[in-house]
Amino acid sequence: MSAADLARLQFAATTSVHWLFVILTMGLVPMVAFMHTRAAYTRDPATRAVRERMTRFWGQLYVINYAVGIVTGLVMEFQFGLSWSGLSKFAGNVFGAPLALETLIAFFAESTFLGMWIFGWGRMRRGVHVALIWLVALTAYASAFWILVANGFLQHPVGYEVRDGVAYLTDFGALVTNANALVALGHIALAALTTGGVFVAGISAWHFAKGTRETALFRSSLRLGVWVSMLSSFFVIIVGNLQIPVIERTQPMKAALLDGSGVAEEQARLVAQHGPGDYVPWQGWVKNSMDLMSILGNTVSTITFIAVFLLLKDLLVRKRWLAYLMTAIIPLPFIASVGGWVVREIGRQPWLVYGELSVDDALSNVSRGSLAVSCTLFIAIFVALAAVNWTLITRFARRGPDGAQLGAGDPLADDLPGAGGADEKQPVPAF
Repeated sequence: MSAADLARLQFAATTSVHWLFVILTMGLVPMVAFMHTRAAYTRDPATRAVRERMTRFWGQLYVINYAVGIVTGLVMEFQFGLSWSGLSKFAGNVFGAPLALETLIAFFAESTFLGMWIFGWGRMRRGVHVALIWLVALTAYASAFWILVANGFLQHPVGYEVRDGVAYLTDFGALVTNANALVALGHIALAALTTGGVFVAGISAWHFAKGTRETALFRSSLRLGVWVSMLSSFFVIIVGNLQIPVIERTQPMKAALLDGSGVAEEQARLVAQHGPGDYVPWQGWVKNSMDLMSILGNTVSTITFIAVFLLLKDLLVRKRWLAYLMTAIIPLPFIASVGGWVVREIGRQPWLVYGELSVDDALSNVSRGSLAVSCTLFIAIFVALAAVNWTLITRFARRGPDGAQLGAGDPLADDLPGAGGADEKQPVPAF
């Protein structure tokens, strides 16, 4: 493999692993915030105690994923200087601003709010405590917005001018309203909610299949997860289709690959515009990844739509094979979302900044041997972190609410009530 191939492999692998953390974080945090809000403002003591335990259980799984995932985000930052110094030299004045904002929001604001929420159990008034988890959710999506603004510039550079071979920002409004960023944000947000909903529904269904005694807690969780995943998976397909006109307008070669026609004509046009070269990305990767994402997305949408009706008859609770089916589809949204990123990133090759900076020109002056070592180490670290994350999530998910350590201790009177002494078999409203 060439140095460029190794650098691309390293970034592709680490980004894909990091994205598995991000999409679950974005999908879970609004649901945890919703659970906490319901718990904090429920008057019936028994129902409130169940909902508090529900918040602690799912909140702990969210915190585990966030804590391990943020490490992968920190490590990824080093790759820009290590492998892609040409990008910083050419587009640092434009690309750097949204990337810095994303870092400030994710690693400072979001982490601060989350830390206050974690250690605020029993120490804050309930309104303040609830506001904190909603601020965590808000900053999570604000972080996603800024990283997509940065990525949107790579996909379709706008709001800049090139002087002496360096891009300078001239229109900040155009940068943040780039259609390649905004439509993608809607698609990703809905994909994350689908992932979070399937995750919650799948784990809840597994506990019913195993004969849980926490019927009230997991029944409410199951309903929430199924409804969220059903609605979001339906709209994620619609918003995903809204990206097609944007791709056709800004990246006609990618559009030709996805359509399966006009590739030769587009190659000839790009040669005439940018000079000799191969402007056709890996067609099999782009088309197959798009098909994989579409098939899995439609599968999840269909299953969750049927699951809504099964809830009415309580079949997801009473039929073990249906419960196990809900658990089995947990990986599907993750795989589909990685397929979507493959389409987005590989489909713009050979450009790093579309039409302005090629991958080869952006590559740092690093030896092939150094890149081989760093590629191996980065991928090994990320795979190890992913294994640790899912081992911890699986362990605590299997333990159930009794194993939750988030907010352990007796809350103050103005906050949520203590978790003990409630009859977990009492019925709880779905929403």
